[in-house]
Amino acid sequence: MQQKRIVLLITLLALITSFILLSIFVVYYPVPTLDLKISLFVQKYHSDVLDKIMLGISFFGELPYSLLMVVIVALLFYYFKYKREAYFILSILLSGLLILGIKNIIDRPRPTAFYVRLVEINRFQSYPSGHVLSYVLFFGFMIFLMRKLKHLPLITRRIVTYFSAFFIATIAFSRIYLGAHWFSDTLGGFLLGLICLFPLCFFYLKKKRG
Repeated sequence: MQQKRIVLLITLLALITSFILLSIFVVYYPVPTLDLKISLFVQKYHSDVLDKIMLGISFFGELPYSLLMVVIVALLFYYFKYKREAYFILSILLSGLLILGIKNIIDRPRPTAFYVRLVEINRFQSYPSGHVLSYVLFFGFMIFLMRKLKHLPLITRRIVTYFSAFFIATIAFSRIYLGAHWFSDTLGGFLLGLICLFPLCFFYLKKKRG
């Protein structure tokens, strides 16, 4: 158990270090060549149907729908007597303050029509991707809960797990395709999402065991 905790701690420190280094890189290189090449590659093949699919994938990360999704899911857990899980799910909303703070500090502009095809226009700064962070954190925690709440029906756990995994796997591609973010934005959101997911799962397990 002690060895497992050390591995988890090292992993968390590696994630934090990677995020900090990436953030510094983004400050000095707002439009890296690699980011531009990836965006152009992802957007090379596009259509109206694909536009709608990618907008659909990103839908749950848009305000106020992202907030409503968390609240509704928390209420469902609360209704079915999973009050503790409901409180942990609601705590995910605090990540919104974190992402806004970091966005303001880094202050990286969004991709513009000069560089990429814009399917979606956004208000806030580009780095890191709030969509990717919220998907990794929320859907990642859903997968975690489905592994821990083994008395739930197997079909329910599988549906929630597959649904969550799909959105985690596709959200970064969606954000780049829509011209809303650079690749490094999505990578930063992914790293920050994992960083936030670590303490959420840790305190859930710690309190439960206690």
